[in-house]
Amino acid sequence: MNSAHFAQPQYLWMLLLVGPALTGFFYWSWRVKQKLIRQFIGARLLETLMVGVSQQREKIRLGLIVAAVLFIFLALARPQWGFIWEEAHQKGLDIIVAVDTSRSMLAQDVAPSRLERAKLASLDLMRLAKSDRLGLIAFAGTAFLQSPLTLDEEAFRQNVEALQVGIIPQGGTALSAAIRTALDAFEKGNDNHKVLVLMTDGEDHDVDTETMAAAKDAAEAGMMIFTIGVGTPEGQLLRAPDDHGDMAFVKDEDGNAVKSRLNQTLLQEIATTAKGFYLPLQGATPMKTLYERGLAPLPKNTSTTKLTRVYEERYHWPLAVAVLLLAIEYVLPESSTRRRRKSKGASTTAAVAVAATVVLALAPAGANASPSTAYRDYENGKFDAALQEYLRLSDKKTNDYRLNYNAGASAYKAQDYDKALQQFNAVLNSPGVSPDLQTQEHAYYDLGNTLYQMGEPLPDPDEKQKHWEQALDSYGRALRLNTNDIDAKNNLAYVKQKLEELKKQQQQQQQQQKDNKDKNKDDKNQQQNQKQNQQKQDQKDQKKQDQKQNQDQQNQQQKQQQAQKDKQKQDEEKKQQQEQQQAQQKDKKDKKDKEDQAKADQSDQRDKSDQKGEQAAVMAQMTPAQARQLLDAQRDDEKALIFQPTNMPSPPPNVLRKDW
Repeated sequence: MNSAHFAQPQYLWMLLLVGPALTGFFYWSWRVKQKLIRQFIGARLLETLMVGVSQQREKIRLGLIVAAVLFIFLALARPQWGFIWEEAHQKGLDIIVAVDTSRSMLAQDVAPSRLERAKLASLDLMRLAKSDRLGLIAFAGTAFLQSPLTLDEEAFRQNVEALQVGIIPQGGTALSAAIRTALDAFEKGNDNHKVLVLMTDGEDHDVDTETMAAAKDAAEAGMMIFTIGVGTPEGQLLRAPDDHGDMAFVKDEDGNAVKSRLNQTLLQEIATTAKGFYLPLQGATPMKTLYERGLAPLPKNTSTTKLTRVYEERYHWPLAVAVLLLAIEYVLPESSTRRRRKSKGASTTAAVAVAATVVLALAPAGANASPSTAYRDYENGKFDAALQEYLRLSDKKTNDYRLNYNAGASAYKAQDYDKALQQFNAVLNSPGVSPDLQTQEHAYYDLGNTLYQMGEPLPDPDEKQKHWEQALDSYGRALRLNTNDIDAKNNLAYVKQKLEELKKQQQQQQQQQKDNKDKNKDDKNQQQNQKQNQQKQDQKDQKKQDQKQNQDQQNQQQKQQQAQKDKQKQDEEKKQQQEQQQAQQKDKKDKKDKEDQAKADQSDQRDKSDQKGEQAAVMAQMTPAQARQLLDAQRDDEKALIFQPTNMPSPPPNVLRKDW
């Protein structure tokens, strides 16, 4: 749509004030002028002097000046109509919002209902995530990608508003399906941070192991999950429209009314496993808390593009009309017989000069021909040409720090970081930049980016560390000027991380050098030890030879001694044979004694068996009561036997699938 509008509409309000005020001023000055003329010039002389002078033309000239001023203010308001589409590059996250649409979300323990509250929260998150891509998943017993990742806020809004219970035909709640669908929705090979915001009451009908396994897989794939609990732990009995449209309680397979409760424990476990956190949907601004604490601190690595409208400036048309009116006022004579006096022409020329000066001072930067050319080169990617043009302009206007800033931005885009560093420092050292805190903050931020890029390719770790520390200082100065600069915070955290990694690498290299030095020292010591060991080995070999000679001598002596021992042994063996013969005779005698003792023992056993027979006869004569008492005593001594049942009860039949 090509509807006209104004980029700086505040000048239109000034136009409403300036027009009547200027008209009143000219009218008042004309009346005062006529009054003074009548006071100092006689009436008869005045008629002679004013012959041919037209008061009507004088009023027209004043009207032309008033109209010219009005058109100048109209030009300052920068009218625009017509536009072109341009790609705007911006950094953001990839966020998928998964909303539970099962029947349990009809519960009204949070107003107006769980589902409506989740939809409002999704729209709040959309308003906070202005530069992030958003996607939408609806899930119940299964999950469906309702809206892929997009920067189109209106498309996301329409998909959120279309969510309702029953949009997913399969009832129940399957959190694992929502998590795995989100994993598949992210672009493959995209290193941007992947975030899933899971809005549900946590009433999961999956097996717990399946849900936690999906959360673990998401964490391994680099996806963070932030769980948003919708509902209350006390819960509420579920009511849903029946076949006739009447509200009725939802019942389980046993006919009992179902009461749905918020399962905070499961949602906390999912968020902890996937490196996020759990947040209940309570209070005035829960989504603001989620974005500021969880999403905003994440680095935004990948640049995304979005088509934006760039309106065409039309201020030059009212400005041209103003110049034309001033030119007509200049050439319009006061009378038909005499030309305007030189003094009056000079005053009108001065008015034209003042008007042109005002326009040039207040018009946008694109109004000047040379900055406009440089800006177009910059927008078209001709960064070298834009840099040369801005440098040429900054040499002419040495006190305009804005040209230095634009030159630095062009040099940074052209990867000429030395010139970018020089121009950003020139901006910060300019006297005129002191009251312009916004430009100072931008210059410090861009200076930090330049220093980081200059240090990145340096092979010397010390030089790289020096540049990155200067970059940290620049980011810190930018944050002191604007504490809400999210990009400066993210870059500051990123460079700090890179600097810590660099320091760790330096420590590892130093440790490795030290280890190498110690290793060389150990090798040298080892060689010395080997030399000493060789010398010791030689000494041992010599000693062994000496010992061998001594051993031979000792062997000869031992042989002689052994011969003597053999002789003594033979004498001892003869003596032992004699002792054995004596022992055998003694054993025979002992054996005979044992046989006699055994015969005596057998005689004793016969006597005892006779006694037992007598006891059995006595027992046969016992009364039944005495016999029962004896049996009871023996039964108490027996050990009880426990038998396990052989037929185990069959497991309960499979329950019906839950559809809430």
